[in-house]
Order: sequence, then structure tokens, then C-alpha cells
Amino acid sequence: MDPTGIAMLVALFIASAVRISIPLLIGTLGETLTERSGHLNLGVEGMMLLGASTGFLVAVRTQNVLLAMLAAMGGAGAGALLYALMTVTFRANQVVTGLALTIFGAGVANTLGKSVTNQNMPQNIRDLFAWQPLHVDLSAVRGIPVLGPFVEFVDAAFLQHNLYVYGSLVGAGLLAIFLYRTHSGLHLRAVGENPAAADASGIRVIAMRYGAIVGGGMLCGLAGLYMPLVHITTWVENITGGRGWIVVALVIFVRWDPLKAVFGALLFGALEIIGFRLQAIPALSGSIFFSQYLIDMYPYAMTILVLILANARKKKGWQGPGALGVPYFREDR
Repeated sequence: MDPTGIAMLVALFIASAVRISIPLLIGTLGETLTERSGHLNLGVEGMMLLGASTGFLVAVRTQNVLLAMLAAMGGAGAGALLYALMTVTFRANQVVTGLALTIFGAGVANTLGKSVTNQNMPQNIRDLFAWQPLHVDLSAVRGIPVLGPFVEFVDAAFLQHNLYVYGSLVGAGLLAIFLYRTHSGLHLRAVGENPAAADASGIRVIAMRYGAIVGGGMLCGLAGLYMPLVHITTWVENITGGRGWIVVALVIFVRWDPLKAVFGALLFGALEIIGFRLQAIPALSGSIFFSQYLIDMYPYAMTILVLILANARKKKGWQGPGALGVPYFREDR
């Protein structure tokens, strides 16, 4: 195969990795927002499922994408609000409550999903996400040496995506600006690092935590909605396929940084689809080391590796917010 053909295969692989990484990216942004406030919500999988089911149900019933997104945010946000009520107000154990939220969310989502099983996404919504706003006509530069192939590579890898993809990238930038360039973001990080000191300086700790938890849950709902709305375009039971657990590790992997989350999600997305590419190579498809069952383990094996490294390294950047997982009450100061 000539170099141009190889380059296009690489570009198509990157494009596929970008598309599959979007639920991981949005979920990571949501969990990052939550954990920056000092709360460890392990219910990401449940919130993603709640968002996927409620959003898809409304999309099928109304054929309105905005209402579907609002429903996904509302469904997952309600689950996050329940988690916040239990952990912030009633001081329930955060780990146990998060696990309970996952089980609760999966049960509610699969129950709701039964009413729209075997139904496809409305055509007007499918057409909306088939639109590629950044895709350009390359006929003017295709014949130019070096420049033409380079522009074709960039176009195939990064410019043939839909609004959901580009919106998530913009969201990562906006969250980074919020955390590092605004007073509210500074207050949120202070709450996550030392809530007692933040409270003493006049910051409303409880309100900040409620807002971060519910806001993070809403983002997780949008992450789950991507699967039935764009990627699969129909409802499948447990449609998120464990991606919520990958998100929990991915937050640690990117060190609670929204911009690094873009590249971390892309890496995990590439691991998720690399098996299909390797199976297409005849010399590798018959090897036990490239068995589809082993390849399906790649993202989860990386998840375990990330958690091991996070515990092995003692640097501050890998430890997360100082008050992560620690409940706070003013009377305890």
C-alpha cells in the first residue's frame, strides 16, 4: 500500500476514535466538575444510563433534539440531586451512595427503555447529526504536492464530524475557562481542596457542592444520550456498556483537567476500536494474543492500570482535590 493510502487509513482510524470517545469525554467533564467540589460520585454509569433512556424516549416521542437533550440532562440531574441530598445533607457514604445510584439508574433506565425498544431515532434528528459543519471541498488543493495530502488527512481525521462532537470539544474548553479563569471556578476548587477554609472566607460550600454535583450529573446525562442519539440511533439495554466506570478512572488519568480529558478520552476511544482494526489484518486475526475477547478488555485493562499508577505515585497532581471524598459540615470545624 502506498504512503497516501496508509495515511488515509490512519486518518479514518483517528476519526473513528474521535467519534467513540465523545461519551467518555463528556462524562469525564461531568465527573471532573463533581470531584473538583470534593465529592467522589461513582454513579456515573447510572447517570449516563438515565440520560440515555430519558433523552431517547423524549426524542422518539417529540422528534425534537433540544427537548431530548433537556430530558437527558434532567433525568441524570435528578439522579445526581438524589446523590447530593444523601451525601451533602445527610452525610451518607459517598462510595456506597454512588454504587447505589448506578444500580438505581440502570434499573430505571432499562425500564424506561422497554417502551421504545426496536424504535429508531427520528429521521430529522439523524439528518441533523449527519451534517458535518467543518467539512470542506478539497478539489482546489487535492493535486498540490504535500499540501493536498496533508489537508485531506486533516479533513478525514478531524473535520468530518457532527455538532455533538464539536460541541463536546467546546464544552471542554468552557469548563477549563470556568475552573481556571473565573472567580466561581476558583471558589469551587477551594471548596474541593479545603472546605473549612473556603467557608471561613465566605464561600457557600454547600451550595457550591450541590451545584457542581448536579451540573456534573447533567453532563453525564448528555454523555449517555450520545449513544442512542448519534452512535447507535436506537435503544439497547445497558447501552453505555460500562463506559461510566472507564470515566471514573479517566478523571484520575487526566488529573482532573478538562483539556487533558480531550486527549485521554481519545486514547481510550482508540483502545475501544483498535480490536476491530486488528481483526481486519489476516496475519493477526488468528493469533490468540489478538483474540476479540482479549481485545475487548483493552480499555478496562487500561482502567485498572490507571488506578494502580494513581495509587503508586505520591505526587500531588495524582492525588486529586485535597478534600475529595471527605464530607463537610460547618459544625465540625
